[in-house]
Amino acid sequence: MELYKNEHTLLRYAEEKDAAIILEFIRGLAEYEHLLDQAEATEEDLRKYIFQEKKAEVIIAEYDGVPAGFALYFTNFSTFLGRPGIYIEDLFVKPALRGKGLGKTMLTCLAALVVEKNYGRLEWSCLNWNEPSIAFYKSRGAQPLSEWTTFRLTGEGLTKLAEGIQPPAK
Repeated sequence: MELYKNEHTLLRYAEEKDAAIILEFIRGLAEYEHLLDQAEATEEDLRKYIFQEKKAEVIIAEYDGVPAGFALYFTNFSTFLGRPGIYIEDLFVKPALRGKGLGKTMLTCLAALVVEKNYGRLEWSCLNWNEPSIAFYKSRGAQPLSEWTTFRLTGEGLTKLAEGIQPPAK
């Protein structure tokens, strides 16, 4: 389904057949962020969790008919606002196609989606060293949340913590 279209740009919702290109974008982003060694996702993972279980949604940006970038997002919830919001997990444009307004158009489209649904906010994270992205986000009116620290559990740390809970007796 088309979300936006002009002379060169098309934004559309991804379909299951887009799993390979989404994975290509994920790897491109991981490479840009110097985190390629952590990119474990597979096409099968994307098909299962995005398209079958609907855990996230993806917008594909095309430029002159060529896949150029993506935004992967999901709904979260603000207890303070009492309303849902959208969290952007990834927003990426291929380096050769940057500067053509694709990132701005995807971010604007997601903001419009939040407003249309009467959600409370649009959020995402950005690596502290990524000055070009930080400047881009600030130029769009976004404010960094310097009073918050992101925490994460994965792998062995996650498994170890989960071992502290015993299933209820039957």
